[in-house]
Amino acid sequence: MDDDAALLALVARGDSGALARLYQAYAGRLFGYLLRLVGDRMVAEEILQDTMLAVWRSAGGYAGASAVSTWLFAIARRQAYYRLRGQAPPPPFEAVDRPDPAPGPEELAIAAAGGSPVAGAVGDLPDHQRDVVALVFVAGLPLAEAAAVLGIPVGTVKSRLHHARAALARTLATQEVPK
Repeated sequence: MDDDAALLALVARGDSGALARLYQAYAGRLFGYLLRLVGDRMVAEEILQDTMLAVWRSAGGYAGASAVSTWLFAIARRQAYYRLRGQAPPPPFEAVDRPDPAPGPEELAIAAAGGSPVAGAVGDLPDHQRDVVALVFVAGLPLAEAAAVLGIPVGTVKSRLHHARAALARTLATQEVPK
C-alpha cells in the first residue's frame, strides 16, 4: 500500500490529521486545476473545501482501483460540475493564482509569454480541451490518470491535447506574444 492509500485508509477511520496531510499534499494541484475550470479564485477555494469534505465522507469507499491522486481529481471535477451546473460558463482565466508558492512550468510559460495572451487563449479552448490541458499541464497528472479522471481513453486525451496545442498555436500566432 502506498503512502497516499495509507493516508486515505486513516481518513476512512476518522483520522483528521491524515486528512490534513492529504490536503497538504494535494491542495496546490487541486486548487490550480479547479481555478482553471471555474475561473474564479473564491469559487475554486470553496470547491476545494467541498472536495475535501467529500473525501472525508467517502474515504471508506476508495477501492484502490485507481491512484489516490486520480480519485481525488475525479472528486474535485465532480464537485466543480455540481457547483457550475446551470450557470453560465466562467469568463476566461486571466492570472495564475494558487497556494503553491513555487511556480510550475505552466506559470513560467505564461509569465514568459506576458501572461494574458496565453491564459486568454487557453480560456478560449472548448471545455473538453481545456479540461485535458488543466489536468495534464496545471495539475501535472500523467496521461493515464487524466484519462481515468475524465473517464475517457488515453488516446482521446492525447488527441485532445494535440488539438488544444494546435488551437493555441494558431491563436498565439495571430497575436504579438513576447518570446
